[in-house]
Amino acid sequence: MITRRHFVGSGLAAGASLAAPAFALANEPFKIDVKQAKEVEYKFQRQDVSYEANLPVGTIVVDSRKSWLFHVTAPGKATRYGVSLGKSAHAWSGVVTINKMAEWPIWIPAPYHIQVQPNLAKYLPAGMPGGPENPLGARALYLYKGDVDTVNRIHGAAKPEDIGEKRTAGCIGMLNVDVIHLYATVQLGTKVLMLT
Repeated sequence: MITRRHFVGSGLAAGASLAAPAFALANEPFKIDVKQAKEVEYKFQRQDVSYEANLPVGTIVVDSRKSWLFHVTAPGKATRYGVSLGKSAHAWSGVVTINKMAEWPIWIPAPYHIQVQPNLAKYLPAGMPGGPENPLGARALYLYKGDVDTVNRIHGAAKPEDIGEKRTAGCIGMLNVDVIHLYATVQLGTKVLMLT
């Protein structure tokens, strides 16, 4: 089990710009509400921070207690994002890998989604096309344990009021503007550590 004690700190450095780079948003097929980035509590707004952890550049660390996702950008530095995480019944920890990435992905409801909302069965087997109503939002990073899809994702579509809350079914939810920013800086094979 990976715990927070494995890592030191996340002292705040100078804040980063809230908007994703203009080039990343210019050609989106659907509108991205960049104003949402200012609607979340300040501590959950995207920021460049000091992050003293002995991890390779590129590693993603999710602090489930504080609802933060850190993307290590240089030794001692990270970009910190506020996120929405799994409710207690869907909480998890450990190390996984990003083995698939998608822009405006198709969403296929899992069995537990259909148990809660039977009407979602209409999206089986093909899935819901990407778009503003899709629960995965603008981007999805698919998390695998070895060769096995965990069915958990880092994805967009979170609303400002979701950030900092336990509202997902195990996924790591982000604002669309933030997941686009993260997606542009990660690659396949990236390690993701979920801390308890």
